[in-house]
Amino acid sequence: MTTPPMLRQLRHDVWATEKLLERCRALSREQLELTVPGTYGSIRRTLMHIVAASERYLTRFMAIPEPLMSEDGDSGTTLDEIAAHLPHIKDGVEKLFAGQEFDPDRVIRDPRRRPTDPPLLITAWVLVTQFAHHGSDHRAHIGTILGAHGLATPDLDVWAYGHANDAVKEVT
Repeated sequence: MTTPPMLRQLRHDVWATEKLLERCRALSREQLELTVPGTYGSIRRTLMHIVAASERYLTRFMAIPEPLMSEDGDSGTTLDEIAAHLPHIKDGVEKLFAGQEFDPDRVIRDPRRRPTDPPLLITAWVLVTQFAHHGSDHRAHIGTILGAHGLATPDLDVWAYGHANDAVKEVT
């Protein structure tokens, strides 16, 4: 069975977030709070946002284990607490494309995060595309923060993922 391209893209997204979390484990508590203008926020807060949003995207398609990552009232969520949510996201990504064929044109009613906002009707392809784009965008923010502060940045692009999965090889 051929793996759907979008599943491969979402697998890359989860892999890249895992790798970035691994890199950030070497940072001090103070370094995790670094930021630069034009980015989402601190490194730690941005990682928390990536994971929380990934869970929210998946809940539009299926139930995932509670509790979900919350960005409200952040009281110093640790990298371990953030990383604890990744297996649920990884499992959700696999389930999204398992069994019946994923219908990219399915319309999903989204009740929104703030109950005062009117619901949206969102076509499934928009949600999965946003899932991948969102993580990539915010991981780039963290890369900018790391680089601006003279800290090493991990290689998280699709080429690195391809190498890690033996899908990109040098010919000798």
